[in-house]
Amino acid sequence: MEAVSQFPPLSIPERVFRICGVTGLRVELNAERLIRANAVAAVLFLALGGLFGLLVALTRWPAVHLLSSEWFYLILTAHGADVLLFWIIFFEMAVLYFASSTLLNCRLAAPRLAWLGFVLMVVGAVMTNVAVLQGDSTVMFTSYPPMQAQPHFYLGLILFAVGALVGCMIFFATLVIAKEEKTYEGSIPLVTFGALTAAIIAVFTIASGAIILVPTFMWSIGLISTIDPLTYKLVWWGMGHSSQQINVAAHVSVWYAIVAIVLNGKPLSEKVSRTAFFLYILFLQLASAHHLLVEPGVSSEWKIFNTSYALYLAVLGSMVHGMTVPGAIEAAQRKRGFNRGVFEWLRKAPWGNPAFSGMFLSLVMFGFIGGISGVVLGTEQLNILMHNTIYVPGHFHGTVVAGTTLAFMAVTYLLVPVYFKREIMFPALARWQPYLFGFGVAGIALFMMGAGTLGVPRRHWDITFSDATLRYGFSSAAFLMMALNGMAAVLASIGGIAYVVIVVASITFGKRIPDGPATRAATGPTPMAAAVTQYGSAGTLHLPGTLVLVGIFFLSFVLYYYVNWKYLSQIWPLH
Repeated sequence: MEAVSQFPPLSIPERVFRICGVTGLRVELNAERLIRANAVAAVLFLALGGLFGLLVALTRWPAVHLLSSEWFYLILTAHGADVLLFWIIFFEMAVLYFASSTLLNCRLAAPRLAWLGFVLMVVGAVMTNVAVLQGDSTVMFTSYPPMQAQPHFYLGLILFAVGALVGCMIFFATLVIAKEEKTYEGSIPLVTFGALTAAIIAVFTIASGAIILVPTFMWSIGLISTIDPLTYKLVWWGMGHSSQQINVAAHVSVWYAIVAIVLNGKPLSEKVSRTAFFLYILFLQLASAHHLLVEPGVSSEWKIFNTSYALYLAVLGSMVHGMTVPGAIEAAQRKRGFNRGVFEWLRKAPWGNPAFSGMFLSLVMFGFIGGISGVVLGTEQLNILMHNTIYVPGHFHGTVVAGTTLAFMAVTYLLVPVYFKREIMFPALARWQPYLFGFGVAGIALFMMGAGTLGVPRRHWDITFSDATLRYGFSSAAFLMMALNGMAAVLASIGGIAYVVIVVASITFGKRIPDGPATRAATGPTPMAAAVTQYGSAGTLHLPGTLVLVGIFFLSFVLYYYVNWKYLSQIWPLH
């Protein structure tokens, strides 16, 4: 991509922009306000959903067993909605506005319509939470019929989805404006391209939700007599799982942004990275098939295609990012002179910077925990070993939480000074926060997956079956795994509380950062801003450390894959 030597002139008044005193980026004021609003809403729902998650974990810890069965399932329903949908998608709206308006030096399209979308999202999220907490909508995140929630549960989800769709349309329109007004040269930045990928998947996801949630809402108010459960599951997972694919595209974009801003790192090949994002659009959302592999109404041909050919191409995209992101870090560090040995570049990385440490932990945990387990879980034959066990939430805690949430936490440390014009408070606590949250979440994922491999069910509130007529005794190892899961949840909660405290304190009481000089608009962005808006490629493949890390990943992948096939072979005589 050609370098931009200076900001092109704009046909709109300069007063609608300000110059960030940290990065030199020109920030459009409408976009700034919307980014602030979406980020604040995201953090609030993260805090609420995180509290619910801790209560769930303490209940599934056999020695604590905090909640009654009624309260457990109610809180589990709210936890799923708040952290899997509301926290993440609010934050992703902020990412879309950042990647379009700010990175492209462009005014935001239709800001009033964007505010309407935000209001719809807030009203929908609040309405759904009210429906759940009223006690008549305990249907879990999946809300499978014939279980029925109150009408405002479904209506809230529909309003939230419509608001998110409006945000995606604003993003697309802003890209068109930037192109027409020539506010950038060459191709859009890689971060914006990744955000575009997320927005395209979001449209598919929201459409799937509308297709099934609208008739389900009509069923809840009596206009439709019944909803076919299998049809519901097939279409709903087009939203339920594909919403997580939005997250993957978004948090990979955040990885590239952090590497560029913190280290001035460039991808090994920008064209290859863009191709990997394109593979996401074509194949990634098809991973929702692993929730349907035991359904009798879905053909074997469909299952085989989705869990083999399509799965391989989706995984290929993630593997490309899994090499080019650490490769970009190594190339940037070696360019700085950290060339001794294979891993000096990694040892002397800025581990005290929470943006970098959070990003790198997200990268490693998403690959080694969420990625490997996702491929195993998405393989038709192996899926039967873990289907509907607690292995499944263990897997998506490795993707959505250790991957997406940790990446979003990391980039917050860079965006608060830009959009709230405040310095980060409690810097010592901020340095530790990614490690507390990251290692806690890694423990949650691993211990859930271990317990699931031992047969612990996905949603049962009491693995001792203390109130059951017919009891089943799990091994002592399963009880140990669930106890360790509870301890890990406490650690992750401490890290989550630290994040919320840091963010709220920073945007409220942090030291003000003055705007940059107005003349910077004529001279171009600072090096920090240029790093994230002008990519190109690293220009080297001399990356011995990255090759070693990739080799370790592949070895771990093969061994874990083999172990599960070996485990599966032990039950074949039962057939």
